[in-house]
Amino acid sequence: MKPLLLLGLPLLLVLLAATTPGCQGVVIPRCQLVRILRRHGLGGFVRKTVADWVCLAKHESSYNTRAINRNKDGSTDYGIFQINSKYWCADGRTPGATNGCRIACSKLIDDNITDDIKCAKFIAQQARGLTPWVAWKSRCRGKDLRPYVRGC
Repeated sequence: MKPLLLLGLPLLLVLLAATTPGCQGVVIPRCQLVRILRRHGLGGFVRKTVADWVCLAKHESSYNTRAINRNKDGSTDYGIFQINSKYWCADGRTPGATNGCRIACSKLIDDNITDDIKCAKFIAQQARGLTPWVAWKSRCRGKDLRPYVRGC
């Protein structure tokens, strides 16, 4: 019985570390993201499909709600849509930031993506499309995106 307890303790520690808030973030399963985006009216928004948005999220953050990427210009991209701190959110450390979405960047890396979607819609509306996202332009635009929503 004692060896089994010893084996269980390391496993328990690994499981606790993997589920500790702030550790990795939530990776939203593709079909769950499809349902969320449809529910928030992204199908047809700025003449883009839900598949466009799912492709964007896949290649910007791998569907990770807590993804963070620091850029060479001193700005940082946050969350599932990698929203930039120079133009769209306030992180208190980006020089010359404008905070177009009127949101703290920290709100873009929690597990509730409702405010991320609201900000992403604002960005897309301002740009009349998804061109502000480099990953969408290089990995999604003009491609067959049906696999991103297939089976959902």
